[in-house]
Parts: sequence; structure tokens; C-alpha cells
Amino acid sequence: MKITHVDLKDFAKRAVNLPRDTATEKRKQVNTLRDRLKSHIAGNPGFSLVKMLHAGSVAKGTALLTFNDFDVAIYVKRDDAPAEEAELVEWIAECLREAYRGLLDPSQITPGTHCVNVFFKTSGTHVDVVPVLYEGDPDDRGYLVAKDAVDRTDWLLTSVRVHLDFVQARKNACPEDWAQVVRLVKWWVREQDMSSSSGDKFRFKSFMIELICAHLLDTGRVDFTDYVAALEGFFDYIVRTDLRERIAFDTYYPASALPTERIGEIEIFDPINPENNTARLYEARDRIRIVDAAEAALDAITEASFATTKDQAVKCWQVVLGSRFRG
Repeated sequence: MKITHVDLKDFAKRAVNLPRDTATEKRKQVNTLRDRLKSHIAGNPGFSLVKMLHAGSVAKGTALLTFNDFDVAIYVKRDDAPAEEAELVEWIAECLREAYRGLLDPSQITPGTHCVNVFFKTSGTHVDVVPVLYEGDPDDRGYLVAKDAVDRTDWLLTSVRVHLDFVQARKNACPEDWAQVVRLVKWWVREQDMSSSSGDKFRFKSFMIELICAHLLDTGRVDFTDYVAALEGFFDYIVRTDLRERIAFDTYYPASALPTERIGEIEIFDPINPENNTARLYEARDRIRIVDAAEAALDAITEASFATTKDQAVKCWQVVLGSRFRG
């Protein structure tokens, strides 16, 4: 007996997806922060913070049940902001304490390495507030600190709003299914990380997964309406290309804006910034590890298709989705 699209859909609903009601409740808490900040800005025209936008997997609709932190972007007047990241994060924390006086205790607002954390005591929700240096661009383009910068402050051009529009366009083209396949792949990555015996983190960040899935949808290489076929197609693409094919999009800039020479072991370019290879710090060993894991998943799915019992098929799919998968 084969594992079907319905089996994967039921598993995703039960074990993978963040429930809609939970996501809605989390958004309400963030909207409280946004509304208070908007009110404070209106009453203090010289205030250096400009606006707060939803960001991250919850905003995109690709969050897993196991998500921990809610992400938002805080847009800051670039001319007012400290140049160094550590000073910037501490400065933003002070600005937020001022804006949320009477709503939150100052101890609930703490600076981290790349962002400020806001903690809701009643619900246990953590909100990571990520700074974006802003110069008034109408599409909300601004500069974000590269999390992988070492011993320096690197700024990357980004736009939370345009990224959300990019994802929404794919969700509109393939309602429900495209985002669900993204979540299933992210769950596979989580299982790879959880099962690592060496303790070495399995590197395959969510933004890269979203962009690969967008590429596969845009090029018609994968049928996202059948989750079995979609996962098989995703893993087959990685194995067949050895993750060496350049992935880029011409929605917001022409192909001619991309580098003419290869600039990384893996090339997956930010849809709004042709200078930002999102995989720029991935090394050969990271690429090989992803390809090897994808090949193991592909082999398991193939074996499951020839299984003579449901139990055999389930065991094969547990290689992909973990021991919680029961078919």
C-alpha cells in the first residue's frame, strides 16, 4: 500500500503546521506592539523609529508547529542610527522601552546579538525585533545586518514587504499547496538536524528552501498539488543538479544585474537584491551534506512506492519525515 497525498496532508495538519488560531493570536500580540509604536511615532515627530512590519515564517504562512520566535522588522531612520550593530541594537532597545512605557516592563525588552527581544509574560511569546536602516524607499527597501557577518557589520539591501509579496505571489499561483510543501521540506530539515549524531547543525535555511520551491513552481518542474510528487521532485532536483544550478528571479531586477562569474558553492539569489547570494557562506561540505540527505530521502520515497505493505511504506517515509509519521 502506498503513502498518498492525503496521508501527507493529514500528517502536516496534525504534526507540522502552526494552527491558524495560534498564528492569529500571535499576530494580535505583535499588532499591539505595532499600534503602540505607531501612536508613539505620531505623538513624537522626531522619533527615530519609523514603522514595524510583520516578517518571518508566520507572516509568510510557512511557520511550523515548533516555531519559537515571532519575527518583526523595525525600520529606523538611517541618519539617526549608530553605525555599529552592537550599539544599534542597544539603542533600539532603549527606543522601544520609551515607546512601550506603561505597556511593558523594561526587563521585557532585551538586546541580543542581531535583534531586540520583546517577551510577553502572559503568553510566553518571544518577538525578535530586527533593525532595518531606512531612507524612505516607497517599497520599504532598507539595509539589514547580515547575521553571518564576522567581526564586522555588513549591511544587505532588503525589503520585508517585497519579500512577502514575492511569497504571496507563489501562494496565489498555487493556493495552500505551495506553502504546505515548503513546510514539509522545512520539517525534513528539522528532522535532519534533530537526528544528527555528530551534533553538527544541518545547514539549510528556510529562505533558501522557499526560493528553491519558488523556482520549481515558476519553471513548472514540480507538481505542488500532489505532496508525494512534490517532495520527490524537490529532492530529485537537488540530487540531479548537485545543488550547483544558479537560482535567481527577474521579478524585481533584470538577469543582467546578476554577477557574471560564479560567486559561491551554492548560488540562490535574493529576489530583490542581485548582490545577495543567500547561500554565500555555505561551503562544499554543506552542499554535499544537503545533497546526500536529499538522495537518502529520494531513495526512501522511491522504495516506499514499491512497498507491499503499509507498514513498510511508513518506515520508508519515516526516513524523510521522522518517527512521528504514521501514515
